[in-house]
Amino acid sequence: MAGTMENLRERATFMRESLNRSQTITDSMVSILGSFDHRLSALETAMRPTQLRTHAIRRAHENIDKTMKAAKAILDQFDLSRKAEAKILRGPHEDLESYLEAISQLRSIVKFFNSNKNFKSSGGILNQANNLLAKALMKLQDEFKQILINYSKPIETDVLYQCLPASVRPTSGSPWETKRIWQQVRAEL
Repeated sequence: MAGTMENLRERATFMRESLNRSQTITDSMVSILGSFDHRLSALETAMRPTQLRTHAIRRAHENIDKTMKAAKAILDQFDLSRKAEAKILRGPHEDLESYLEAISQLRSIVKFFNSNKNFKSSGGILNQANNLLAKALMKLQDEFKQILINYSKPIETDVLYQCLPASVRPTSGSPWETKRIWQQVRAEL
Protein backbone atom coordinates (compact mmCIF):
# COMPACT_ATOMS: atom_id res chain seq x y z
CA MET A 1 0.00 0.00 0.00
CA ALA A 2 2.94 2.27 0.66
CA GLY A 3 4.02 1.75 -2.98
CA THR A 4 0.55 2.65 -4.20
CA MET A 5 0.52 5.85 -2.11
CA GLU A 6 3.92 6.83 -3.40
CA ASN A 7 2.77 6.08 -6.93
CA LEU A 8 -0.36 8.27 -6.39
CA ARG A 9 1.79 11.11 -5.00
CA GLU A 10 4.07 10.96 -8.03
CA ARG A 11 1.11 11.02 -10.34
CA ALA A 12 -0.49 13.91 -8.42
CA THR A 13 2.80 15.84 -8.56
CA PHE A 14 3.12 15.09 -12.30
CA MET A 15 -0.45 16.28 -12.89
CA ARG A 16 0.16 19.46 -10.86
CA GLU A 17 3.30 20.18 -12.85
CA SER A 18 1.45 19.45 -16.10
CA LEU A 19 -1.41 21.72 -15.05
CA ASN A 20 1.07 24.47 -14.08
CA ARG A 21 2.85 24.13 -17.46
CA SER A 22 -0.51 24.09 -19.24
CA GLN A 23 -1.57 27.20 -17.28
CA THR A 24 1.74 28.91 -18.13
CA ILE A 25 1.30 28.05 -21.82
CA THR A 26 -2.33 29.24 -21.71
CA ASP A 27 -1.32 32.53 -20.06
CA SER A 28 1.42 32.95 -22.64
CA MET A 29 -1.03 32.28 -25.51
CA VAL A 30 -3.59 34.67 -24.04
CA SER A 31 -0.85 37.30 -23.80
CA ILE A 32 0.26 36.66 -27.40
CA LEU A 33 -3.34 36.72 -28.68
CA GLY A 34 -4.02 39.91 -26.72
CA SER A 35 -0.93 41.44 -28.31
CA PHE A 36 -2.17 40.37 -31.79
CA ASP A 37 -5.59 41.81 -31.05
CA HIS A 38 -4.05 45.09 -29.92
CA ARG A 39 -1.81 45.23 -33.02
CA LEU A 40 -4.70 44.37 -35.35
CA SER A 41 -6.81 47.11 -33.77
CA ALA A 42 -3.96 49.57 -34.24
CA LEU A 43 -3.49 48.41 -37.84
CA GLU A 44 -7.22 48.73 -38.54
CA THR A 45 -7.21 52.23 -37.07
CA ALA A 46 -4.21 53.13 -39.20
CA MET A 47 -5.80 51.63 -42.34
CA ARG A 48 -9.22 53.28 -41.88
CA PRO A 49 -8.30 56.56 -43.62
CA THR A 50 -6.72 54.60 -46.47
CA GLN A 51 -9.87 52.51 -46.81
CA LEU A 52 -12.02 55.65 -46.87
CA ARG A 53 -9.81 57.24 -49.54
CA THR A 54 -9.83 54.03 -51.56
CA HIS A 55 -13.62 53.88 -51.34
CA ALA A 56 -13.88 57.54 -52.39
CA ILE A 57 -11.51 56.93 -55.30
CA ARG A 58 -13.50 53.87 -56.38
CA ARG A 59 -16.74 55.88 -56.23
CA ALA A 60 -15.12 58.71 -58.20
CA HIS A 61 -13.90 56.18 -60.78
CA GLU A 62 -17.44 54.77 -61.13
CA ASN A 63 -18.85 58.29 -61.52
CA ILE A 64 -16.23 59.10 -64.15
CA ASP A 65 -17.12 55.90 -66.03
CA LYS A 66 -20.83 56.79 -65.95
CA THR A 67 -20.08 60.33 -67.09
CA MET A 68 -17.86 59.06 -69.90
CA LYS A 69 -20.61 56.70 -71.08
CA ALA A 70 -23.19 59.52 -71.01
CA ALA A 71 -20.78 61.85 -72.84
CA LYS A 72 -20.13 59.17 -75.45
CA ALA A 73 -23.87 58.71 -75.98
CA ILE A 74 -24.28 62.46 -76.46
CA LEU A 75 -21.29 62.72 -78.79
CA ASP A 76 -22.65 59.80 -80.81
CA GLN A 77 -25.91 61.72 -81.23
CA PHE A 78 -23.99 64.80 -82.41
CA ASP A 79 -22.04 62.65 -84.85
CA LEU A 80 -25.25 61.11 -86.18
CA SER A 81 -26.70 64.59 -86.53
CA ARG A 82 -23.70 65.77 -88.52
CA LYS A 83 -23.90 62.76 -90.85
CA ALA A 84 -27.67 63.12 -91.27
CA GLU A 85 -27.27 66.84 -92.02
CA ALA A 86 -24.82 66.08 -94.81
CA LYS A 87 -27.24 63.57 -96.38
CA ILE A 88 -30.19 65.93 -96.08
CA LEU A 89 -28.32 68.87 -97.59
CA ARG A 90 -27.46 66.68 -100.62
CA GLY A 91 -31.16 66.04 -101.13
CA PRO A 92 -33.24 62.94 -101.88
CA HIS A 93 -32.53 62.82 -105.63
CA GLU A 94 -29.13 61.12 -105.19
CA ASP A 95 -30.04 58.30 -102.80
CA LEU A 96 -33.58 58.23 -101.46
CA GLU A 97 -32.99 55.29 -99.11
CA SER A 98 -30.08 56.93 -97.27
CA TYR A 99 -32.05 60.21 -97.26
CA LEU A 100 -34.98 58.52 -95.50
CA GLU A 101 -32.52 56.84 -93.14
CA ALA A 102 -31.10 60.28 -92.29
CA ILE A 103 -34.61 61.51 -91.52
CA SER A 104 -35.11 58.49 -89.25
CA GLN A 105 -31.81 59.25 -87.50
CA LEU A 106 -32.88 62.85 -86.95
CA ARG A 107 -36.14 61.65 -85.43
CA SER A 108 -34.22 59.37 -83.05
CA ILE A 109 -31.93 62.30 -82.15
CA VAL A 110 -34.96 64.46 -81.37
CA LYS A 111 -36.41 61.66 -79.26
CA PHE A 112 -33.08 61.19 -77.42
CA PHE A 113 -32.69 64.87 -76.57
CA ASN A 114 -36.38 65.27 -75.68
CA SER A 115 -35.97 62.51 -73.13
CA ASN A 116 -32.69 64.03 -71.87
CA LYS A 117 -33.54 67.72 -71.64
CA ASN A 118 -31.24 68.17 -68.64
CA PHE A 119 -28.22 68.17 -70.98
CA LYS A 120 -26.83 71.64 -71.46
CA SER A 121 -26.75 71.43 -75.26
CA SER A 122 -30.08 69.67 -75.78
CA GLY A 123 -31.94 72.86 -76.76
CA GLY A 124 -29.52 73.76 -79.53
CA ILE A 125 -29.36 70.30 -81.04
CA LEU A 126 -33.15 69.97 -80.84
CA ASN A 127 -33.57 73.22 -82.79
CA GLN A 128 -30.99 72.12 -85.34
CA ALA A 129 -32.58 68.68 -85.74
CA ASN A 130 -36.09 70.11 -86.06
CA ASN A 131 -34.89 72.65 -88.65
CA LEU A 132 -33.19 69.87 -90.57
CA LEU A 133 -36.38 67.80 -90.45
CA ALA A 134 -38.33 70.76 -91.83
CA LYS A 135 -35.73 71.18 -94.62
CA ALA A 136 -35.90 67.46 -95.33
CA LEU A 137 -39.67 67.58 -95.65
CA MET A 138 -39.46 70.56 -98.01
CA LYS A 139 -36.84 68.81 -100.13
CA LEU A 140 -39.00 65.68 -100.28
CA GLN A 141 -42.00 67.74 -101.37
CA ASP A 142 -39.91 69.55 -103.99
CA GLU A 143 -38.56 66.23 -105.25
CA PHE A 144 -42.09 64.81 -105.44
CA LYS A 145 -43.30 67.87 -107.36
CA GLN A 146 -40.36 67.60 -109.74
CA ILE A 147 -41.06 63.93 -110.37
CA LEU A 148 -44.73 64.73 -111.01
CA ILE A 149 -43.78 67.49 -113.44
CA ASN A 150 -41.27 65.28 -115.25
CA TYR A 151 -43.41 62.17 -115.56
CA SER A 152 -47.00 63.43 -115.68
CA LYS A 153 -49.13 64.82 -118.47
CA PRO A 154 -51.16 67.85 -117.49
CA ILE A 155 -54.88 67.35 -117.88
CA GLU A 156 -57.30 70.21 -118.30
CA THR A 157 -59.80 70.51 -115.51
CA ASP A 158 -62.66 70.57 -118.00
CA VAL A 159 -61.66 67.08 -119.15
CA LEU A 160 -61.69 65.91 -115.56
CA TYR A 161 -65.10 67.49 -115.00
CA GLN A 162 -66.39 65.65 -118.07
CA CYS A 163 -65.41 62.34 -116.39
CA LEU A 164 -67.62 63.08 -113.40
CA PRO A 165 -71.23 61.94 -113.31
CA ALA A 166 -73.64 64.76 -114.16
CA SER A 167 -75.02 64.76 -110.62
CA VAL A 168 -71.68 65.79 -109.12
CA ARG A 169 -70.40 68.01 -111.95
CA PRO A 170 -69.81 71.60 -110.89
CA THR A 171 -72.32 74.13 -112.01
CA SER A 172 -71.82 77.71 -112.95
CA GLY A 173 -70.83 79.80 -109.90
CA SER A 174 -69.68 76.78 -107.89
CA PRO A 175 -66.20 76.65 -106.37
CA TRP A 176 -65.21 74.42 -109.29
CA GLU A 177 -66.31 77.02 -111.78
CA THR A 178 -64.47 79.74 -109.84
CA LYS A 179 -61.34 77.64 -109.95
CA ARG A 180 -61.72 77.18 -113.73
CA ILE A 181 -62.11 80.91 -114.25
CA TRP A 182 -59.08 81.57 -112.09
CA GLN A 183 -57.05 79.08 -114.17
CA GLN A 184 -58.14 80.85 -117.37
CA VAL A 185 -57.07 84.20 -115.97
CA ARG A 186 -53.73 82.75 -114.93
CA ALA A 187 -53.22 81.24 -118.37
CA GLU A 188 -53.89 84.59 -120.04
CA LEU A 189 -51.35 86.33 -117.86
